Amino acid sequence: MREKLDQSFTRRNARAVLFDLDGTLADTAPDLARALNRVRAAHRLAPIPAAIARPYASSGARGLLKVGFGLAPEDERYEALKLQFLDFYAAGICIDTRLFDGMAELLAQLDRDRVPWGVVTNKAERFTFPLLQGLHLDERAACVVGGDTAARAKPHPDPLLHAAAALQLPPSACLYVGDDLRDVQAARAAGMRVIAVKYGYLGDGGSIESWRADAIIDHPREVLDYL
Repeated sequence: MREKLDQSFTRRNARAVLFDLDGTLADTAPDLARALNRVRAAHRLAPIPAAIARPYASSGARGLLKVGFGLAPEDERYEALKLQFLDFYAAGICIDTRLFDGMAELLAQLDRDRVPWGVVTNKAERFTFPLLQGLHLDERAACVVGGDTAARAKPHPDPLLHAAAALQLPPSACLYVGDDLRDVQAARAAGMRVIAVKYGYLGDGGSIESWRADAIIDHPREVLDYL
């Protein structure tokens, strides 16, 4: 059951919808967990169950190397393992990755209603574009912003402001949908309305209710209630 945190939200129509990628648009955790376990195997370590790795998927290499090796970016071994992880991920980027249940129907409805939609993610462009191509979304998205497209990644507002400019819309006319505290922080800083999704990975940002999103939803199609 969705939770409306701002009762005026439904009276403010968005003219475009922007989605986070990992944990919001698509369930990328299986392929990310596979890449992590290939790194662990290379270092003679047993695989980690996908359910344990899953909550860290939105944080990419940083989160997965934390759960898989107990490493932080400042650790000496981090960069070498990160490069190994990214190489493994690039080699199997869209094997078991799928759109979340209901997302295909949501995107189809947005297309029918001629509401432009795009992707704003912290995943680097070298992974974002091949993944969207594998999902057959690359030619449908009105804009795609990766983690290295703008000067700074989320939680800074730069990627969302870049997307709004690409759509030729003011940020206030865009709705952002994400599954991580950074998504809400970035949207707030950009002046966008934001929906948090309970079906996503949620990361380590504490309770989703504490993020102060404009709304919290359980299913992708509930986005339509705010257009």
